[in-house]
Amino acid sequence: MIKESKEASKRDLDAELRDLKLKVQDEKIIVGGERVLKLLQEKDFEKVYLAKNCPAKLRSDVMQYAHLTQTPVVELEQTNEELGIFCKKNFFVSVLGTRKA
Repeated sequence: MIKESKEASKRDLDAELRDLKLKVQDEKIIVGGERVLKLLQEKDFEKVYLAKNCPAKLRSDVMQYAHLTQTPVVELEQTNEELGIFCKKNFFVSVLGTRKA
């Protein structure tokens, strides 16, 4: 039973990554802790993504603002280095958000 839930969550993360890849291609992402926190306060995000090794302070701030604005937060299995490569940036990315259409 536990094995099924792990597989289901793996499929969900794969679907999230496919969705995120499309948003990256369409350039509908905002990268960086300060910018994400500012736009979270303005309720301007569809979803927020956190890297596996996102700093604890930033993670707690993002979770708090996301809870207040009822924005879903996806915690990825990728590190900030892998997320930076995924987003085609030449720097590490700990947090990013996808803008509403």
